[in-house]
Amino acid sequence: MDDTRTAAAAATTGPLAGFTVGVTAARRADELIALLRRRGATVVHAPALRIVPLADDSELLAATKELIGCAPDTVVATTAIGFRGWIEAAEGWGIGEELLARLRATELLARGPKVKGAVRAAGLVETWSPQSESLAEVLDRMLAGGVAGRRIALQLHGESLPGFVEALRAGGAEVVVVPVYRWMAPEDLAPMDRLLDAVAAGVGAVDAVSFTSAPAAASLLSRAEERGMTQAVLAGLRGDVLSACVGPVTALPLQARGVDTVQPERFRLGPLVQLLCQELPGRARVLPVAGRRVEIRGHAVLVDAELRAVPPAGMALLRALARRPGWVVNRAELLRALPGAGRDEHAVETAMTRLRGALGAPNLIQTVVKRGYRLALDAGECSGGSAG
Repeated sequence: MDDTRTAAAAATTGPLAGFTVGVTAARRADELIALLRRRGATVVHAPALRIVPLADDSELLAATKELIGCAPDTVVATTAIGFRGWIEAAEGWGIGEELLARLRATELLARGPKVKGAVRAAGLVETWSPQSESLAEVLDRMLAGGVAGRRIALQLHGESLPGFVEALRAGGAEVVVVPVYRWMAPEDLAPMDRLLDAVAAGVGAVDAVSFTSAPAAASLLSRAEERGMTQAVLAGLRGDVLSACVGPVTALPLQARGVDTVQPERFRLGPLVQLLCQELPGRARVLPVAGRRVEIRGHAVLVDAELRAVPPAGMALLRALARRPGWVVNRAELLRALPGAGRDEHAVETAMTRLRGALGAPNLIQTVVKRGYRLALDAGECSGGSAG
């Protein structure tokens, strides 16, 4: 097979063409969706969370006033966007200068370079920041120095960080949590329900689900439980539907349920999309059929350099044939592969006609009279035979 055809196909269609990716993000969802679509993906957006607007967040306002009224000994800034949002919210409430004055007078720990940048952009200087961006390193430093009797403010960003808080309290510290950008279940659950249905249906409905926060993953699993479909969703995620997480913390709720995940080396949206561009095409079934290179993707087929959209029934038949390429698959087995086809084997013939038309190359699938159908696998690739 000519390798130039593969290169031409990638250039023409994009690495994610023919694949469907679920996006569970609420924040920065538009950016992630644009990156995926630019590479050819079909995107199903199903926000698993919604962010409480800062201006309306009474809990954040109360925590901020408490810290202004009673100064902390240490403030831990955990995320750049969270710290910036906190300062901006305080300014909106008219207490920004009071908060900044308090922060200037306290020990200010910034988790990593990005958070340090946000601190300095606010006109402040951090007392210390680890290069690793690890909260565990921040915690170790604080515990090593002793926290008994100290009042510590912890800026959160959607997650409660229970292990961190409990360790400080066990060491004798008073901990005040500052809940910036609290996350709640979405008001409209329909998109998340549609994504769950697709995951339960498996490849063809959705090929991968992307997660950019642990609460989003936990929320999706919680909604599946509410709908009584936990086992079906987990079966999909443990099977053919790829779970792509922006980092190891995000993956924890899924891994705790036995779901394998993939994560990029750099915990950013761009590398996450690049990882999907590698993983999904790598999972596609590629066969040499009738002198053509046939790549079976989620909802479409790449025939040499051309992406061909195929109806769901046709994809079901093609996958059934591809499971035993070159072998005859009888109509009864193909009928069972068709979604909601009933008992009429004529449905197989109808779907097969449409499949051949969608592929644009009828000779890819051979009819074996009175027996069934088979892929016209190139000679030498596989021994022929019959199935069933």
